[in-house]
Amino acid sequence: MTQSKLDKVLAAEREYREKREGGYREKALKLYPWICGRCAREFTHKNLSELTVHHKDHNHDNNPPDGSNWELLCLYCHDNEHSRFEELIRYGGTQEAKQEAATFNPFADLKAMMAKKG
Repeated sequence: MTQSKLDKVLAAEREYREKREGGYREKALKLYPWICGRCAREFTHKNLSELTVHHKDHNHDNNPPDGSNWELLCLYCHDNEHSRFEELIRYGGTQEAKQEAATFNPFADLKAMMAKKG
């Protein structure tokens, strides 16, 4: 008995779904509420593709079954988190280095210079 084309497509879809649900994203979505951990934006089935799983230690191979290395972030907050991490790696931090205030005053002797001209 041969499988119809539809049966093959449905079997492939079922296999894909079972494999995907074994991944950390599906596990995280089952563990945590569908809310961004930074901006608190709420998600539904309709926009769930915009909710990502962020690895807190930035190691995508560290996937403990309790989800302790994951947090759900929206696309925007996830991008911001990775940008901040990249700055930390490149520059040693995300804060600007503190600079002393400028002390030079180009108008300090203006009154005296004007008095000499007049």
